[in-house]
Amino acid sequence: MKVAVVGAGIVGAAAAAALARAGCRATVYEARFPGGGATAAGMGHVVVMDDSPAQLALTARGREVWESLADRLPAAAEYRRTGTLWVAADDDEMAEAEAKAGRLAATGIACRMIDARELARREPALRGGLAGGLLVPDDAVVYPPPVAAWMLAEAVAAGAVVHRGAEVVALGESGAVRLADGTVFDADVVVVATGAAAAALVPDVPVRPRKGHLVITDRVPGMVTSQLVELGYVKRAHDVGTDSVAFNVQPRATGQLLVGSSRQIDVTSRGIDEAMLSRMLARCLEFMPGLGSVPAIRSWTGLRAATPDGLPLVGPWPAAEGVWLATGHEGLGITTAPATAEVLAAALLGRASAIPVEPFRPARLHSPGIRHESN
Repeated sequence: MKVAVVGAGIVGAAAAAALARAGCRATVYEARFPGGGATAAGMGHVVVMDDSPAQLALTARGREVWESLADRLPAAAEYRRTGTLWVAADDDEMAEAEAKAGRLAATGIACRMIDARELARREPALRGGLAGGLLVPDDAVVYPPPVAAWMLAEAVAAGAVVHRGAEVVALGESGAVRLADGTVFDADVVVVATGAAAAALVPDVPVRPRKGHLVITDRVPGMVTSQLVELGYVKRAHDVGTDSVAFNVQPRATGQLLVGSSRQIDVTSRGIDEAMLSRMLARCLEFMPGLGSVPAIRSWTGLRAATPDGLPLVGPWPAAEGVWLATGHEGLGITTAPATAEVLAAALLGRASAIPVEPFRPARLHSPGIRHESN
């Protein structure tokens, strides 16, 4: 089968590698450079999330595949199992942490509750008075751009062909793609893995851009040991209809801290929004006051593709024959890229999948005659 993959971010690169290994003749078209879009704007948190059973299955499988790849990843990937520490500010959030622990443990995900004393001992940079939290020790962090490049190299090693600087501007019938220079390439199937830009090629696809800000600090080795996320993140970051900020700090292998997070719906400008950035940092300082004395080196933004139900679109798009989607991952594209690639390849080739493919089929959100907002 001849498959055209549009987009060489981490999802597109993983998909191309999986399809090439499965025997497909995969060709990747990337307008800029591999991993230069939302992939480069991600925190690289490999995290099990449990907003829904389908999300839990996809993120757990994603983390499992990442663990299997760990020994093969290049040093530049900076893959480390830091664990995630979900921080509870009060008794209500501790109750949510306990509920989360129950859901994770029920599916075999290692985790344990920690009290206020242990929280303070593990992460002394956090402010006093916090209630405790939930530790998920096997979550990890990774630096996404080099991994996207590595996955693309894996695809090439398996027989895929990559066209860089190839901007796809339209899709033809039965998998054909047309480039900006007028060149047309034929394929049996085209996989659109262009994140929030998917609607530019596939009209009415229900993805909306969510802009996020990140900040990288100077080196402060040992200030933070685990990925720190407030329990309130679960509500703020995954409420698709509103703008939000949440405390999220990641220790990098370099000794730096990666600081987030913010979400702005339907904002397509990539410039720094000073008000939103200030709001995000103020939220982080509520949890970690000492962060205010750490120099910030750089801040940047990215656009993530959000869907109405919080699950990605992986599979055939009913309104266009030969068009398949691999988009809509919002802030979980890094975690779920390898699992998404498995789901896509299984569905496309009619093979068994490690997790059910049905919850991610785009048909669930296809409403003929209804136009979805997009960028």
